[in-house]
Amino acid sequence: MITRFLTEVRVKFNPFSPRSKSARLVLTLIPSNARADGMMVESKMLPRDSKEPASLGVKFKDGKEMKLDLDKMRITEVVEEVDRHSRLLARQEELAGN
Repeated sequence: MITRFLTEVRVKFNPFSPRSKSARLVLTLIPSNARADGMMVESKMLPRDSKEPASLGVKFKDGKEMKLDLDKMRITEVVEEVDRHSRLLARQEELAGN
């Protein structure tokens, strides 16, 4: 997952639910030095008996916000969605000469 264009990541999940596997894996894909580089990472664990679905909110450097329902998505689909916009930002940065 291309994380250098992310400014904010918000994950909400029930750690005991098998449907929250994508949420847990998203957190493992964020590099350990991300907070030092200015990325805000917020994770909220729901109680065991919660029926609320797992969700992911991502904010990019250009201001675009993405809200994904992780209950219905596999980790490959989540990475694909985030990388699609990150590649677009990388292309724009390359064309600008930065």
